Amino acid sequence: MKKIVELKNATVQVNNGFDEMKTILDDVNLDIYEHDFLTILGGNGAGKSTLFNVIAGTLMLTSGSIFIMGEDVTHLPAEKRAKYLARVFQDPKMGTAPRMTVAENLLIAKYRGDKRSFSPRKIHAFTEEFTSLISKTGNGLEKHLETPTGFLSGGQRQALSLLMATLKRPELLLLDEHTAALDPKTSVSLMNLTDEFVTGDKLTALMITHHMEDALKYGNRLIVMKDGKIVKDLNSTEKEQMQLSDYYQFFE
Repeated sequence: MKKIVELKNATVQVNNGFDEMKTILDDVNLDIYEHDFLTILGGNGAGKSTLFNVIAGTLMLTSGSIFIMGEDVTHLPAEKRAKYLARVFQDPKMGTAPRMTVAENLLIAKYRGDKRSFSPRKIHAFTEEFTSLISKTGNGLEKHLETPTGFLSGGQRQALSLLMATLKRPELLLLDEHTAALDPKTSVSLMNLTDEFVTGDKLTALMITHHMEDALKYGNRLIVMKDGKIVKDLNSTEKEQMQLSDYYQFFE
């Protein structure tokens, strides 16, 4: 199986302000394979966001190495890793440009990573394609193609962020608690949409969640983190045998 991401002895230490070094990622070894959909559970300070940040390149390793698609990216900054990755953040405002319309945001996503030229945008040539795309969200977004995204609801903005992140089929999709800021009903519909995109398009994805139910329901692998370490890495068969109560024991 093709490895998409490989972390070897990945460690991050930071100064806690009292001239003491604190380890926030502790000698982590992790292989992520093509079409893996990993869900990540862990309490506050477990190292979940640190793991995402070192993969994305927004935080550098103190020691260890990281490979994406076989390339050693350990010392590459985030912008050099962007060709491999797409990320949906917890805050719905993070993934879209508020003053640009839904169509303009989608156009940016469509040409992400391509060489820029000074040709006209020809945005109307994509109206049919974009309308068809956003009608998949099932939340009325197709009526707002010409609406600035700043006027959309949080759920609509997250659905648009997800569409933008998956439009170019990234090698790795990072879902950073992307349903946490939404109400329960909207969160459920966005998770259904996420699963449809990830499994339907055979994407490779990593999802941090605080919802135990989502960790049980979605993905083919589950990682549990504690104190900067991976303490469990369960495959789909092992996951199916777990009860909700088993998960709670990880955090006691």
